[in-house]
Amino acid sequence: IASASWIFLMRIMADYGTAVIDGYTASIRVIIFAILPAWGMSNAAATLVGQNLGAKQPERAEASTWITAKYALFFLLTVAIVMFVFAPEILAIFSDDPQTIRAGSLCLRCIATGYPGFAYGMVLPNAFNGAGDTRTPTILNFVCFWVLQIPLAWGLATVLHLEELGVYAAVVFSQTVLAVAAIFLFRRGTWKTVQV
Repeated sequence: IASASWIFLMRIMADYGTAVIDGYTASIRVIIFAILPAWGMSNAAATLVGQNLGAKQPERAEASTWITAKYALFFLLTVAIVMFVFAPEILAIFSDDPQTIRAGSLCLRCIATGYPGFAYGMVLPNAFNGAGDTRTPTILNFVCFWVLQIPLAWGLATVLHLEELGVYAAVVFSQTVLAVAAIFLFRRGTWKTVQV
C-alpha cells in the first residue's frame, strides 16, 4: 500500500518540472534503500511476536517488539542525520544537474525528518501481523496512506501552493500518524489474544 502511494505522489509533483521529478525519483531510491534494514527488523519483530505468542509468552512478545522498534529507531535516526547533512553529495551520485540535486536534497531532508515515524510505523504493524492480526495493519495503512496522505499531499501542494514541499510534509505527517496510531493500538494489547 505504502509503495503504491509513492507513485500517486509523483503524479502530484509532475506539474513542478523535470528537475523536481528527477530529484524525487533519485531520492526515493535512496530512501527505500536506506530503510531496507529497518524492514528487516520489522520482519524480525513479526517472527518474535509469533514465536513468543506460540510459546504462551505474550509479555516477552511485547518486550521484544519494543526492543526491535528501538533498534529500528536508532538505525533510522543515524541514517536521517547522514541524509540531512550529506543530501547534496548523495544526490550527486545520481545526477550532475544542480537543479535536480537541489530538488532531491529537499526531498531527502524532508523525508529524513519523518524517520522516527518510519521506525515505529514499520515495526509495530508487522508485529500485529506476527500475532495473526492482519486487519489492524491493513486498516492503518489504508487510512494513513490512501485516505490521509494522498489527499493531504494534493491539498498542500496545489490548494495551499506549497508544491513539492507540501507533498513531503504530507508524507512525514501521515507516517507520524501511522506511528502514533500503531503505538496506541499496540499498547492496548488486544493483539495478544487474536485467534488465528
